[in-house]
Amino acid sequence: MPDAELLRSTLRAEWHLVPSEITALDDVLLSRGWEVTAGPDRYVVRLSDPGARLAVEAGLAAADLLRGRGIAAGEPVRTLSGGLTARTEAGAFAVLRRTPGRHLDGRDPVDQQWWGDRLGAVHRTLQGFHHAGLRSWQPLDPEAGHLDSEPWLRGALADASAAATRLTITDRLTYGVLHGDPAPGVFVVDPGTGRAGVLDCGASGVGPLVYDVAAAVLYAGGVARAGELIDGYLAAGPVEAGEMDAALPVLLRLRWAVKADRAARWGCPEKLRRAREALESAPG
Repeated sequence: MPDAELLRSTLRAEWHLVPSEITALDDVLLSRGWEVTAGPDRYVVRLSDPGARLAVEAGLAAADLLRGRGIAAGEPVRTLSGGLTARTEAGAFAVLRRTPGRHLDGRDPVDQQWWGDRLGAVHRTLQGFHHAGLRSWQPLDPEAGHLDSEPWLRGALADASAAATRLTITDRLTYGVLHGDPAPGVFVVDPGTGRAGVLDCGASGVGPLVYDVAAAVLYAGGVARAGELIDGYLAAGPVEAGEMDAALPVLLRLRWAVKADRAARWGCPEKLRRAREALESAPG
């Protein structure tokens, strides 16, 4: 995480924004985020890993497409030099004008319906979207060096990755543009208009759409607590119920493996412990 001065100096130098207020957004797996007030306007600022810059720019282009198709989404703000992102020692910064509304509460059943509905609408609208920065779906590298930090880790991640590979080979899955981190705080609803939207499209890649649903289900606290989310998604998205039933357990396990991978890379022992427990209790 960058210190406050790096965040402020980057906004000043690259966007000519002088924040009067900065509020950290809830943690997501693949980036850090802040809500920023500068003058009369509000923005969302995202910081992603340096290697994700092109994928972030694909996500910004996807957000522009959503806005053009009538889905409320953050409007990317270009840097003073015309770029979509600014590269720093801490990673790639991106700025979007904030979509109006309050963040969704992932525990609230009505908000879960909005959450699933908007994720499904995003998936459906981005069918056919192409961008050079879209990454192939490769969420894990079982050969990564940091997996030696725990004796169980490499084998558990390899097993989860192999199960996902078998799924993609043996089942006919719906592929498309993934958000990657569809947490409830990424989605908003405007009480004045009843219109729901998304703050941004993350560091976008292409893969099985149920992987995004699996990520959202984990943010909701698991399948037992995510019924309204799943129902909302099935009503709005391009994935059928039979595919969801078959793919969700396998991709939930993969998402936990990704969480374990990130926890090991960042040196977060408590998050790694929780991921291990989830992987050991996962079916299959």
